[in-house]
Amino acid sequence: MERIKAANGGYLKCRGYFLNISNVLKQRIHSEIEKIALEALTEVGMRSENEIYNLILSVAKNDVRIKAVYINGSRTNENVPKDIFQDYDIVYVVEETQSFIEDKDWIRIFGEILYMQYPDENPYYPSDKKNSYGYLMQFADGIRIDLTVQSVNYALQHIKEDKLCKILLDKEKILPEIEAATDFQYWVKKPAKEEFLAACNEFWWCTNNIAKGLWRKEIPYVQDMTNYCVRMQLITMLNWKVGILTGWSVSTGKSSKYLYKWLSVEEWQMFLSTYFDSDIDNAWKSVIGMCELFANVAQFVGEKLGWEYNEKEGKAAQAFLKYVYQLSKNG
Repeated sequence: MERIKAANGGYLKCRGYFLNISNVLKQRIHSEIEKIALEALTEVGMRSENEIYNLILSVAKNDVRIKAVYINGSRTNENVPKDIFQDYDIVYVVEETQSFIEDKDWIRIFGEILYMQYPDENPYYPSDKKNSYGYLMQFADGIRIDLTVQSVNYALQHIKEDKLCKILLDKEKILPEIEAATDFQYWVKKPAKEEFLAACNEFWWCTNNIAKGLWRKEIPYVQDMTNYCVRMQLITMLNWKVGILTGWSVSTGKSSKYLYKWLSVEEWQMFLSTYFDSDIDNAWKSVIGMCELFANVAQFVGEKLGWEYNEKEGKAAQAFLKYVYQLSKNG
């Protein structure tokens, strides 16, 4: 029996030893993969904008299935700062999509793909593969192309929906004439009074949940309530302020990332400080600051649009927040 125990003990030690080696090897393999990917990115050199456009158009001109090409997104928006990491949002208008879907290798013509996504294969999102099929491709040289093949009928029905579309090629003149690309459909829109009041009420009401979550030290819940409920109302209110300042004639970009262009330096820094980490004290500080910022901006928006901001509601919510904060400090 003792010999069996000793043998088992030796086996377990050896097994642990080899498992440890296995984990080390896995880490080394992962490191090597990351190293190879990084080398590919740094050594290849990024292709120029002209090279990419020439490639996109060359592929289209030499494929009889492709009837037209158009682009949309940030590269057609003159109000967006230009940089090397802007995607190429390209649409190939085609006779049919099936032959493209069946041949997974045809996209290799665009370059060495580092990794990619087929969004229409995602079971969580609706798709219409017969009429529209997408390829999101990150290339080894840093270029990203988001390519969609669309049936002629689908393109004709939808091309005018996005005002940032620009036609690059139309072999058989099948596409309608479209106006010059503009981002006006994304401009901040003036709210109705009911929308303003609802945004204020939603903001202040949901701070109640944040206060209780912080008192319980439930950071995942606090993060969700902050980012998906309260912050959305703050961003909406900041957008309305920008709309007032600009005559409702600008877009603040996706996720309102260009708000800094129109806010004061102090306001922008206050806004950035509302993003917090997993530290409870930092979270309390950020949320209290978020409330102060919202109250100031909501007061401004209400006055400029001729609507009464419910200051009583705001002060009551802030008082409750600070009350719970003191409870958390005391206990």
